[in-house]
Amino acid sequence: MTEPTRDERVELALDLLAHLEADELSLAEVVDRIETVTTDPTLTRDILDTAELRGIIERDGGRVRHNRGGTFVRFESQVVQREGDFDCRRCGASISTGHFVRFESGELGPFGSSCIRKVLGRE
Repeated sequence: MTEPTRDERVELALDLLAHLEADELSLAEVVDRIETVTTDPTLTRDILDTAELRGIIERDGGRVRHNRGGTFVRFESQVVQREGDFDCRRCGASISTGHFVRFESGELGPFGSSCIRKVLGRE
């Protein structure tokens, strides 16, 4: 599997931010989600700036408000489970069942069962 390009990572992170279920998160919580796509601080800033320019989020100090009400991940159709030897993209734990989220821009994962819920804002 080839590494996604910079533009592909930006679009994947924007899709993730657009599908968060929480109306408001701390900046640290949003960065935690973005770090499932990239840990590059420059790219993280670019993603936040682009998300704000596109109207996906609004930043107010250390808080981030989500502007896309009604957009959420449908677990039944957008989350795919695969068996194998994986490392969770969020916490790094070894997992045998990987959860992958399918967005228009690509697939994000693998995540463990609790991390997928955390990343999408269900916990």
